[in-house]
Amino acid sequence: MLRLSLPARLLACLLMLATFLTVAQTAADAAVPDRKGWVLWNQTAGAVVPTGTWPAPSTVTPTGVGQYQVKLAGQAAPGGVVHVTAIHNAPHWCQAVNWFPSGADEIVNIRCYRAGGALDVTSFAAFFVSASGGPAPGPYGYVDSQPNGALVSQYNSTGAPNTSTPMGVGAYQVKFPGLVAGGTLDGSLQATAVNPQQGARCKIRNWVSSGAGQTVNVLCWNAAGAPLNTRFTLTYQYKVSLYGAAIPPKYYGYFLNLPPVGPASTNLNSVMGLGANTLMPAGLGLSLITFPRIAYTPNTVQVTAHGSNSHFCGLNTFWTNSTSGPDLYVRDVNCFTNAGAPVDTGFTVSANSIH
Repeated sequence: MLRLSLPARLLACLLMLATFLTVAQTAADAAVPDRKGWVLWNQTAGAVVPTGTWPAPSTVTPTGVGQYQVKLAGQAAPGGVVHVTAIHNAPHWCQAVNWFPSGADEIVNIRCYRAGGALDVTSFAAFFVSASGGPAPGPYGYVDSQPNGALVSQYNSTGAPNTSTPMGVGAYQVKFPGLVAGGTLDGSLQATAVNPQQGARCKIRNWVSSGAGQTVNVLCWNAAGAPLNTRFTLTYQYKVSLYGAAIPPKYYGYFLNLPPVGPASTNLNSVMGLGANTLMPAGLGLSLITFPRIAYTPNTVQVTAHGSNSHFCGLNTFWTNSTSGPDLYVRDVNCFTNAGAPVDTGFTVSANSIH
């Protein structure tokens, strides 16, 4: 049996330690995201809802009629993207104004409007993620695009550069190269307008999945329903959560309503697989979405309208968690014309847990 001298044994131990540290650092570098957070604001109670807020100490402060400042505790990070969904039984939407680190916290300013374009109070769900460095466990990416297509920040799990190209007033084509999912329509998207000057909304017109990646067409509108050049955020996910991680979290899902429902590849349940989530019409402009077995809190839900018109969508009330399942009920997605009339139209919905 070969016996190593004491110096040789020390050297071998140091080499093993160096290898361990390298592997650990590589794993840390590959972690996605760097920071994340979300809040569920209950306008009636004037408080955040703990089951829809992470990290727990995060807060919302009203700063004016329909204006809110979100503080995501300990989640300060450069760049990233914000999404926000209004929660009201009347036609409302919310948009981002800006976001930035402040000490250890991430600050997100939000404005919310009612149909017609007046600022108005409403409940809402807001979401933030910032990612960099290593790859995500699946095809995942985002952009924060200026009105001229210049990117404020971006992430692509393959490391390839994303692009945003203006295609006319209020129309953009975003490409996520390398994010290959395998079909011709895969995964899910969320879009949010970013505008500090006026009411603005953005939605998904359509997207195409191919061997080159994802090509997404985005449309943006002002409060009058006219096409608008505006800053916006866009996030793509396929078999990962909206913040880019998977297992954990074990519990997330997404769903496309065209209408009717999209292909199974746009309908994912992390527990039950593709095609497991369901939609039940609940009245004109209302859709009940059930995500079986993923109702683990704290969780968040985001909604974006889909189609070529100025319709918009939000949530009628807070999502609920079944006591026997546990199933997550989005009751309901509500959609409206620009004038505020209920309408059956397309949308994407993404549900995500911290667990």
